Amino acid sequence: MASVIGVRFKNAGKLYYFDPGSFWPTAGDAVIVETVRGLEYGEVVTGVKEVSDELITPPLKKVIRIATAEDAAHNADNRARERDALTLCQKKVQEHKLQMKLVGCEYTFDNSKILFYFTSDKRVDFRGLVKDLATAFHTRIELRQIGVRDEAKMMGGLGMCSRPVCCAQFLGDFQPVSIKMAKEQNLSLNPTKISGICGRLMCCLKYEEDHYEATRRRMPRVGKEVITPDGVGVVVDLNILKETVRVRIPKGDSTEQKDYPLADIQRVQPARPAKKAAQAPDENEPEQDDAADEASVAEFAGEEGLTEEEAMAEIAEISEESGEVLVDVEEDGETDA
Repeated sequence: MASVIGVRFKNAGKLYYFDPGSFWPTAGDAVIVETVRGLEYGEVVTGVKEVSDELITPPLKKVIRIATAEDAAHNADNRARERDALTLCQKKVQEHKLQMKLVGCEYTFDNSKILFYFTSDKRVDFRGLVKDLATAFHTRIELRQIGVRDEAKMMGGLGMCSRPVCCAQFLGDFQPVSIKMAKEQNLSLNPTKISGICGRLMCCLKYEEDHYEATRRRMPRVGKEVITPDGVGVVVDLNILKETVRVRIPKGDSTEQKDYPLADIQRVQPARPAKKAAQAPDENEPEQDDAADEASVAEFAGEEGLTEEEAMAEIAEISEESGEVLVDVEEDGETDA
């Protein structure tokens, strides 16, 4: 365990831990800290607290000092100079006829380096541009190519929800987002409906995914038979948010569809192969019971389109709900009589 403070250098930026040393800054204070890029001006997001060593990326840098009024003025001056530097760099890019789009510019607090961020569809040879910029600014120049998601984070904008994009407001790190999440949430797969201003899948698809996955595991699959208060029927649709199941129930010569709360639904237990008549016990009997259980699992897995491991978990869950042991499972995952 180590005592640290959490510092952020830009709005919605990544949170970094630093050793407060003899200082005791609180959330909202500005501090000067030592980073791999040199001295930086940052805002304290979390006050002094103890965190596990596994959460700390060594080496743990120290806080140099609590920021003064002069430090704040110097940081504001750097922000103003960044706009002029970006304009000059854009002119140099046009002079060199480079296929790149400038996104942003950053001065380090001690003015030892200027970083320019850009996007490009291909590799760019900017060695000549770096020489011209170094001559103009008389300091170290670094050009860093970023992706479209980072561009949206730096530029900001409004999403289709009419609110500022999440990545520019509060997201510290980008989480992996896949098309499977949109399918899981029954969203339209039209790219214009599920893509953000960066052209990638919207980050908000990740927010409720854990709830959808956990709830769907507790619900029967579409097409399976279930027992309802009105009899046995077939599942035709699921409402994950309301946790209701739509079931088609036979009624005379026709059928009707009704919605039921998940608590009123019982799954139909998978049939277990009948065992042979009782015989005198012998040394081969346990192996026969094992074979019967394995056959039951394999049959259920084939019907449900699952792997054997997923089928074992499904049977265990049904057994727990019904109070009847369908297949006994040992800790090593093997079946036992």
